[in-house]
Amino acid sequence: MENKVLETIKKYEMIKNGDKIILGVSGGPDSIAMLNILYNLKPVFKQKYNIEFDIVVAHVNHMIRDEAKQDEEFVKKNCEKLGIQFYVKSIDILKIAHNNKMGLEETGRYERYDFFDEVMKSEKANKIAIAHNKNDKIETIIMHILRGSGITGLKGLEPINGKYIRPLLECTRLEIEEYCGINNLNPRIDKTNFDNTYTRNKIRNVVIPYIEKEFNPNIIDTLDRLSELVKEEDIYITNQVENSYKQICIKESLESFQQDNENRYIILDLKQFNMKERVIKSKLLIYTIIKLLGNSKGIEKIHIDDLIKLCSRNIGNKYLTPNKNLKVFVKGGQIYFIDQR
Repeated sequence: MENKVLETIKKYEMIKNGDKIILGVSGGPDSIAMLNILYNLKPVFKQKYNIEFDIVVAHVNHMIRDEAKQDEEFVKKNCEKLGIQFYVKSIDILKIAHNNKMGLEETGRYERYDFFDEVMKSEKANKIAIAHNKNDKIETIIMHILRGSGITGLKGLEPINGKYIRPLLECTRLEIEEYCGINNLNPRIDKTNFDNTYTRNKIRNVVIPYIEKEFNPNIIDTLDRLSELVKEEDIYITNQVENSYKQICIKESLESFQQDNENRYIILDLKQFNMKERVIKSKLLIYTIIKLLGNSKGIEKIHIDDLIKLCSRNIGNKYLTPNKNLKVFVKGGQIYFIDQR
């Protein structure tokens, strides 16, 4: 399996000379396998490819399970054995989730990634490695399908997403478990993974096994191939959207601090926008919003449909606020996107 991870890293150019990588390690099979594999691959990369990189481990104690402290000690001992810098943070996820009226999974994810960012800044690192595997990718795709996702959601998890890399993404959960057994890693087992009140667990423990038994025993590989096909099409569409944006963008004002308290904004040509196909219009709107705000959080299909209607009717002095940070209006043959933060 180490060779498979090596090929994945080379294929996507995940690791480059001089990289310093924060590894998110829970102590479970996936993350403990990732830790050992990357540790073992360091001399291989140096000898074969003249690439040197460093790894640092970050562990979050969610304070939910009785065994959480044991998980923490397990990861710490593994790091000490390998001579790897270890960071840990205890976070009361239950309390934070309750106070913010959020789910445990979502809260845990936010807090973990915030801590990884803290460690990355402290260590002056440039990448964060997450131990997602091929099964995680397929579970994510199924979740997106159930939520009514568009094409982008069918890509599932990406091997590289900004500063995040996923070296184990082309390995199945079974391969990882076998690797842990062969190498006597004795990973920690999170019993909450078997609690089917969580959507992902139900997909993992009920939905996928049912599909494998009743319809397609190779559903993991089948959906993985679908994901790769979708990715190719999405790259093409993304290129079309970027080219369209360059054609119809009249003006950008995206400086962090504007003079005279002027809001950040983007202006597009209305006539050229309306001439585009609907799929490009939708993607253009999302692309523009992300360029302006940094994300499209809270922007749903209904908001995009309303914006397209606003532009097609070309009614002056009308505006929409898809979320509290964004104002969009049409004036003088132009579409104005205003950052209201």
